[in-house]
Amino acid sequence: MSLPPGFLDEIRNRVPISRVIGKKVVWDLRKSNQARGDWWAPCPFHQEKSASFHCDDQKGYYYCFGCHAKGDAIKFLREADGMEFIEAVKLLAAEAGLQMPEPDPRTRERTDRRTRLFEVTEAASRWFRLQLQTAAAAEARDYLLRRGLDRAAEDRFEIGFAPDSRTSLTGALREKGFDEALIVESGMAAKPDNGGAAYDRFRGRIIFPIRDGQGRCIGFGGRAMDPNARAKYLNSPETPLFDKGRNLYNLGPARAAVAKGQRLVVAEGYMDVIALARAGFEGAVAPLGTAITEDQLRLMWRVSPEPVIALDGDAAGQRAAQRLIDLALPMTGPGQALRFVILPAGQDPDDLIKAAGPGAMGALLNQARPLVDLLWARETDGQVFDSPERKAALDKRLQDTVATIPDELTRNHYAEELRRKRWELFGGSSRRTERRGGDRKFTRRDRSPTPRPIPSAAAEPLAAGALLEGASLLICALRPELVAQAETRLERLTPVDPDRAALLFDLLSHTESVAGRRGLETLRRDAHLGLTPAVIGSQDHETALAILENLLDRLEAQRAAGSELARAEAEIQGEADEGLTWRMQQIARARHRAERPELEGGADLNEDREALSAQLSQFVDGQIWRKPPRR
Repeated sequence: MSLPPGFLDEIRNRVPISRVIGKKVVWDLRKSNQARGDWWAPCPFHQEKSASFHCDDQKGYYYCFGCHAKGDAIKFLREADGMEFIEAVKLLAAEAGLQMPEPDPRTRERTDRRTRLFEVTEAASRWFRLQLQTAAAAEARDYLLRRGLDRAAEDRFEIGFAPDSRTSLTGALREKGFDEALIVESGMAAKPDNGGAAYDRFRGRIIFPIRDGQGRCIGFGGRAMDPNARAKYLNSPETPLFDKGRNLYNLGPARAAVAKGQRLVVAEGYMDVIALARAGFEGAVAPLGTAITEDQLRLMWRVSPEPVIALDGDAAGQRAAQRLIDLALPMTGPGQALRFVILPAGQDPDDLIKAAGPGAMGALLNQARPLVDLLWARETDGQVFDSPERKAALDKRLQDTVATIPDELTRNHYAEELRRKRWELFGGSSRRTERRGGDRKFTRRDRSPTPRPIPSAAAEPLAAGALLEGASLLICALRPELVAQAETRLERLTPVDPDRAALLFDLLSHTESVAGRRGLETLRRDAHLGLTPAVIGSQDHETALAILENLLDRLEAQRAAGSELARAEAEIQGEADEGLTWRMQQIARARHRAERPELEGGADLNEDREALSAQLSQFVDGQIWRKPPRR
């Protein structure tokens, strides 16, 4: 449908974008300036507690500084509510009090046709639901009961049944006034090539309605009751309503759950989604009988910046994960990441939940691995690197794969992480070689903590930074009432250790996970942090908060200095310019100024761990957070 020039601009002028977005978010009125049309809120597109989502009425645009979502009011409605372009325009036009222009006859005909097709699929859905209660569906009901689905679950997911009859559905739809051509076009019936009568596409199957983001029935999936059927699962064919590569099962309810704080979990099939949703993981979706496509990835990222892909632990699940690596990497970047959970061999989510309960599934989801881990595993598992040529081949494969990432920052972080993993495989003293069949294979002796490689001079304060980070997390775990006051600063922490990252997530989200508990116990056992419980436990709230803020001040100062050193080091790699010496001097001075207020005597941020550990016990006695009196 074509719109007259200036129509969209008139809508934008009449409807402030904050009015549209304000129905989905709670504005932070302390940070917002209402008079100027400058609004801030927690982002509706990803989980956060700070107000990093900015909306500007004068410009008519929104932007999130966390996940980088941006656009105008029309795009917001399309991303947040899954509307088509024209549907969003119609809603905004009504809000603005504008009359939509008359569509041309061809567009009106297409719109009317889609409306009729939706009527066919909705009528079919109701008919399938009724058939599940008939005598012919007794076996189907028994199967659902064995899978743990009661009548309430059947109603919630609108599960139905298609009797093993050639024309039952087609006949029922004709009786409701739908002509045969419309029934065939909707995918409910098929027409023989020889021109014979149309016949039902779904026969002898349990039926799962598939709805789009707005809740409209666009197609169906059917599970065969006959074990000898040619296809265990059958989906609707491609129709004007249904494109299996561009939709997800349970999309609408999952998006609502993610908006309330749940994670987006991508399972393999309908029953997996139903099992997850009933166990409390309501942000569950599934592709529609095919491998995940680019369009489905984009759809997932419109719902959540970091979906968790939960794959069965069999060979097919492993292959699916490896294919997804090459599909996702050219699309990944800030706000578009993936994490993976590989289930135990021979189990799907339904099996695991029944055998071990929702807690076991939740623990697995909490330990989901990033995409870079799967890439590394794919290129190294089962491989023997006993020659320079084989190592070079590994480097070449990784280099070529990382080069497909379009975002420079993401690409650099991947390269850094893969260098660290390579060092752990080839460069550590805790590695050993074993002879197997005449070949030498590199293996890890154990998982005990070992110092990590330092890739450049700029990373020298890594050990001190890790200790500062660990002390901050331990203090917050011991005194959780401090988290709310340091929340914004804690959100900027980026622990490399996955257990520390899980502990940080637990502290910010007021939850508890297996990985988070493991991270806390590791910090408790750290000899360099052993004094922290005694130091913190005896202090009042104000004193404990001051100690925490001082640790975070030092950590941020160290990271800022490290960033400057990294940039300067990069310049040294090429030709030194005239200002380089001056710049290095400025870095040193800035670093000294950042440390001096807290550390009389000039203690270095790269001091040894024992000295930094001992200093924790001196914080209280020295009251280092107190400003000295003016002289």
